[in-house]
Amino acid sequence: MCGRYTLAGPQPGEWSATRLRTRFPGLGESVELRPRFNVAPTDEVACVTTSREGAPRGELLRWGLVPHWAKDPGLGAKLINARAETVAEKPAFRDAFSRRRCLIIADGFYEWERRGPKARHPFHITRADRAPFAFAGLWATWHGPGDQLRRTCSIVTTAANDAVRELHDRMPVILDPTAEAAWLDPATPEPLLHELLASLPSEQTALREVSRAVNDVRHDAPDCLDPPEGDTAAATLF
Repeated sequence: MCGRYTLAGPQPGEWSATRLRTRFPGLGESVELRPRFNVAPTDEVACVTTSREGAPRGELLRWGLVPHWAKDPGLGAKLINARAETVAEKPAFRDAFSRRRCLIIADGFYEWERRGPKARHPFHITRADRAPFAFAGLWATWHGPGDQLRRTCSIVTTAANDAVRELHDRMPVILDPTAEAAWLDPATPEPLLHELLASLPSEQTALREVSRAVNDVRHDAPDCLDPPEGDTAAATLF
């Protein structure tokens, strides 16, 4: 699964909105970008969607997809992830998978290792080159009573690779940069879309144990990526 992620930059002080806009031209200049160290469900997140004409378009979407038919927008809190294996069939996701796919911009995500009944130790998982990337995402527009409007998104997950499996059996789909245009393209045939929903190769994956400050969903600060408490050199699994 993916329940928390980052858009923090490769090293402290190296975050750059200009760099992200260069890497993802579809973001444009209208989307506000800032360092994020603990992105959580229901947050507004930086995405690239497409217009009705199929042109890339930068947007801030709320994380937690609310289908257009939902009676209660609170359903989105339960739909932060969509399983790649069933995304084309599940009523909550199949329409978005068919017509409304997006790139969700990130540079890492968190997963936790359980050590005992209560202790949960967080790991920050990135590409080995620490480069920013795009999660395979889905988006939807929900219209509620009156003028209520929500534009929301969900991250597609797949089976974990060997590096991540020690922590969890699922991981978010990190698209290969060469696959991002096809994922956004409304004309991409469904069989190819399924091929794109593969796990990042283990050799391209890096894991590092980090501070338990990230366990507080309300805490979004650089110390989320500090080494674990009492250790000056963060443990590395891969």
